[in-house]
Amino acid sequence: MITIDAEGTVLDVSAPPDINSLQQVEFYSGALIPGMVNAHAHLELSYLKGMVREGGGFAGFAAGLRESRDRFSAEDIFKAIEYNDAKMWAEGVQAVGDICNGGSTFEAKRRSRIVYHSFVELFGLNTGRAEAIRAFALRDEAVAGGLRATVTPHAMYSLNEEGFGLAAGDDANSPLSIHFMESPEETELFEGRGEMHDVYTTAGFSTHFTASYSSPAERLVSRVPTDRKVLLVHDTLVSQREVDTVVSHFGRNATFVLCPRSNRYITGLTPPAELLRSNNVRVAVGTDSLASNHSLSMVDELKCLSGIPLEESLQWATMGGAQALGLDGELGSFEMGKRPGVVLLTGVDWTSRTLLPSAATKRIV
Repeated sequence: MITIDAEGTVLDVSAPPDINSLQQVEFYSGALIPGMVNAHAHLELSYLKGMVREGGGFAGFAAGLRESRDRFSAEDIFKAIEYNDAKMWAEGVQAVGDICNGGSTFEAKRRSRIVYHSFVELFGLNTGRAEAIRAFALRDEAVAGGLRATVTPHAMYSLNEEGFGLAAGDDANSPLSIHFMESPEETELFEGRGEMHDVYTTAGFSTHFTASYSSPAERLVSRVPTDRKVLLVHDTLVSQREVDTVVSHFGRNATFVLCPRSNRYITGLTPPAELLRSNNVRVAVGTDSLASNHSLSMVDELKCLSGIPLEESLQWATMGGAQALGLDGELGSFEMGKRPGVVLLTGVDWTSRTLLPSAATKRIV
């Protein structure tokens, strides 16, 4: 039995023997879980649902974005953002680590009951101080409106050394969210080969950082301090070697964020969930964007992690994300004094402790 006050603060968690005779007790069929943390989303792309062809790889995904962006008005974009913010709340999402390339989500976030941490991306192989100034100005705009925000490198392959240093060296108390080892092309780039390498070379872009670092993981640990919280997103090509490199440098400051349905949508690749579990590293779960997913449903992401014991995958979807975003003092678990929200999870096979296809979540508090 979870006892809460009118503001949603947890007062007690207990198993009283006389629960059936107590007053003001509500009973639910299912599992009560804390509000979930969507550790990686792109709320600003909500208007692109269904606009990008599934299974087209990264080239097809990028082309779909280019072809679709100009078809929608500012009003269309804002309505999609508000709708999906409300939908995530109703389905039990308490906090979101959200990627931003503009300020289109800021007004909706200010109104929202969800706690957002906005990650303003900095990317570009020719990025200099002018581009960085714009990113930091966008971060400051978010903070001035009462939002949490950080400037973050987009990925290990998409930002030059100057830009990476500016993002990684700013505000050591805020986490970074970095797309990490999402495709074979990223690893191949650091080996001087592959499709990404050829595209960059043809376009005349310099990737001089590949001469200094032999892999994405080496660049990461060389440029980001050990005491900085980092969310490493997607991780589909991560092996034991990368796990060892990351953990030896960051320890528990590193969180591997899995978005299995987005990986399936774009490339068909599968994140190494069991490898990460066997290494006892910190893991969180995200949905990515509606440009690369059919919904922002966290429970549908967990259905794709069927090999992971349910108790553990639920920890990833709650406390794992809260710890990654520095929100675990308030969210992520049922502990006295916290206000984590209360969510009902239904559609569980209690014999096998697995999620049925019909599994769903609904907010109670």
